[in-house]
Amino acid sequence: MRGPEQERLYRREQLAAACRVFAGHGFDQGVAGHLSARDPILTDHFWVNPFGTHFADIRASDLLLVDHAGLVVDGAGRVNPAAFAIHSAIHAARPDVVAAAHAHSTYGRAWSTLERQLDPITQDACAFFEDHAVYREFSGVVLDMAEGKRIAGALGAAKAAILRNHGLLTVGHTVAEAAWWFVAMESCCQVQLVAEAAGTPTLIDPDEARATRETIGGHDIGRFSFGPLYRHAVARHPELLD
Repeated sequence: MRGPEQERLYRREQLAAACRVFAGHGFDQGVAGHLSARDPILTDHFWVNPFGTHFADIRASDLLLVDHAGLVVDGAGRVNPAAFAIHSAIHAARPDVVAAAHAHSTYGRAWSTLERQLDPITQDACAFFEDHAVYREFSGVVLDMAEGKRIAGALGAAKAAILRNHGLLTVGHTVAEAAWWFVAMESCCQVQLVAEAAGTPTLIDPDEARATRETIGGHDIGRFSFGPLYRHAVARHPELLD
């Protein structure tokens, strides 16, 4: 059992590793993209990657601790205004959420233009069956706190949301879980785009899809699935723990 300070360090290390994983998967798009982790001591604060630093360069010591008003209270750097608008609203609306991830990944952006949920066409996609939402508005870059609240409202109790004409958003009870759902959802978007380009995919029966979600879509599975990615990132980039 980790104490509060140990948990804080653990979340920061997981968040830095998740940023490196996102870089390795090509989820970077200029300065866009942000991952956050609720602070275990100041629970209305969260840690987030600094604005303008590439995912591939993030270390645990680079992360910023941001308060409920958007002020940096620990760390050196700027907060992405869109990151604060989105993540502050999600952390306020969802006390169960420890972490959230959003990036402008290629297939997530492509799928978001269709304004549709993912279909249960593969075992992996079943993890999101009846557990993701579509945010159907687009008002440009999310700088308005009111839009952040609307996104959080659309997300509801789900693990993920497709933001129309924008990209993907995932959350979790751990940093590992939120990061894994993003990696998995991006892959599901790619698979469905490819499958629909080739023909009409066969849907999995709803009851079977629900049963599969119960097996592979839970919090512990999400956390466990990120483990190999975390260990690989640390092995290749041990400095991320600095």
